[in-house]
Amino acid sequence: MQSAEAVLGILRERGRRGLPLEELYRQMFNPGLYLLAWGRIHSNSGAMTPGVTAETASGMSAAKIEEIIAHMRAERYRFAPVRRVSIPKKSGGRRPLGVPTWSDKLVGEVMRLLLEAYYEPRFSEQSHGFRPGRGCHTALAEIDHVWKGTTWFIEADIRDCFGSLDHDVLLGIMAEDRTSTTGGS
Repeated sequence: MQSAEAVLGILRERGRRGLPLEELYRQMFNPGLYLLAWGRIHSNSGAMTPGVTAETASGMSAAKIEEIIAHMRAERYRFAPVRRVSIPKKSGGRRPLGVPTWSDKLVGEVMRLLLEAYYEPRFSEQSHGFRPGRGCHTALAEIDHVWKGTTWFIEADIRDCFGSLDHDVLLGIMAEDRTSTTGGS
């Protein structure tokens, strides 16, 4: 089996060249990707916060990774419901937060690594949100460098936008888009 770095490098190159992304699910069987993912998230402050089970980063082992991979191979891995907690907001009040199990965090990070490796080279250079090495400061630097004649900018914050969207409607739109791009009826 290829190293995690080799797999991610191949995906980056395929993304850069615009080649199709095929058989990605098989990469979920690569233990090296789980070790890389564990290394990236185990020191986060939430790594020791249990979800609906008592499982945390401290209980991770090679045997646990093999168990997750076995479930992936059998297409039997299921994400557990998240534990809902309410945390204080800076502006006062509280906001809901979902806390997944440690295994779900790990599987999610492996998925993020794979998808980011492929799609990151394809994203627009003008896109700055939620991307590695990019954010508000790189967006402001681009505005300062490129948008010389601009006088006004308007910022909007749609309260609870993603939590308020009707997911059934979104899934329907995504299903329509998939059929139109695959030639289905």
